[in-house]
Amino acid sequence: MRFSLISPTFDRPEEVQEFILSVSKINYSQDSFEVILADGTPGDTLRPIIEQESKKCNLPIRVIHEEYLPVSDARNAAAEIAHGEYLIFFDSDCIIPRDYLNEIDNGLRASSWEVFGGPDAAPPEFSALQKAISFSMTSFWTTGGIRGGRISTSKYYPRGFNMGVKKDIFIKMKGFDTDFKTGEDVELSIRLVNAKYKVGLISKAFVFHKRRSTLLGFYKQVRRFGGARWHLSRKHEGQLKLTHMFPVFLIFFLLLSFLLVLNNLIYPLSVGVFYFLIPFILSGIKNKSLVVGIFSIITTFVMMLGYAFGFLEALFGGRAHKRRG
Repeated sequence: MRFSLISPTFDRPEEVQEFILSVSKINYSQDSFEVILADGTPGDTLRPIIEQESKKCNLPIRVIHEEYLPVSDARNAAAEIAHGEYLIFFDSDCIIPRDYLNEIDNGLRASSWEVFGGPDAAPPEFSALQKAISFSMTSFWTTGGIRGGRISTSKYYPRGFNMGVKKDIFIKMKGFDTDFKTGEDVELSIRLVNAKYKVGLISKAFVFHKRRSTLLGFYKQVRRFGGARWHLSRKHEGQLKLTHMFPVFLIFFLLLSFLLVLNNLIYPLSVGVFYFLIPFILSGIKNKSLVVGIFSIITTFVMMLGYAFGFLEALFGGRAHKRRG
């Protein structure tokens, strides 16, 4: 068995059905990969839907179920029973392109990665808001390329929406840290990089990532990311850089600019406005849509605000982003 494709699930039957359908269309021998879903849905109500879609798509799927199973525990449990030489982790809101595993194979032959990841993207059929969220989360202008862009300001750390690792290495490293509620994927990647394993990006092995479909859901998600960054820096020295603090600086700058406008000093606010005009231009051109460009201004602001609030909340002892025993 070459690959074990693993995803944690929790309700959201439509997303899971789309994920299964996309995997069933992968242009790769089904004898060379397996699919394992680790589900935490109360009452095991997702299982019949998974089994129905599995039969419909002619795609064998193994299901692990435990009510309210956390993400890290789910991934670790699936990894324990996996047969693949490589474990590949996805989020359940991902859609996997047909040539994904072929691109993984090409990347492994070219560089012999022991740990790898790929970027995420938005297909044409995504809504304008989903495309804007995708831009805000993946653009070098907004994130510095840390999620798998071609240009990065730091070492590359694979993320759990599209992350592969040799099973023997995963077991040796004891998998995901189940104390982390959010950011557990980056935490594992940091340990793998620090352990000197060969970690790299396979840029052509992208997935379509739906993420949150509402601004409120997106805000809550990035708020958790902000808190996770503080806790990562507490556990791993050197994991807090100025680039990670940029959203906090930006939000404070915008607040200060607004106060100065009240005193008839318009220039600082114009600098802040310029920053948000760039996503409008870049995203509008990339997606060939004025509407997506406008939405990208909003999603970029929501991302910066949520991340900054989550970071400060964790910094000053607010909501915990690590599990308590």
